[in-house]
Amino acid sequence: MLVLPARLTHDEAPACMRMLQQGLEAQRGSVAIVDAGALAQFDSSAIAVLLECRREAGVKGRGFAVKALPQRLRELATLYGVAGLLPAAP
Repeated sequence: MLVLPARLTHDEAPACMRMLQQGLEAQRGSVAIVDAGALAQFDSSAIAVLLECRREAGVKGRGFAVKALPQRLRELATLYGVAGLLPAAP
C-alpha cells in the first residue's frame, strides 16, 4: 500500500509524487491503493498528486483506490468535479 505523508501542499507535491511513482514500481497487484489517513495538512495539490498517481497506475494497467481520504479533501475533490476519479478502497 502507498502512504501519503501528514503534510501535502504545493511545496511537498513533487517529492511526494516521486515517492508514489517509486512505490508503484515496487508494488504488485491489480489495484494501487493509496492510504490518505495520515493527511492532516493539505491543499489542492493533494488532489493533483492523487490524480497523477491514478494516471500512473492506469498506464501500468492497474486500478486505483484511496483509503481513508479526509472528508475535507473529498469535499474539495467534489467541488472540482473529480471525486469520482478517487474511489474509496474497500
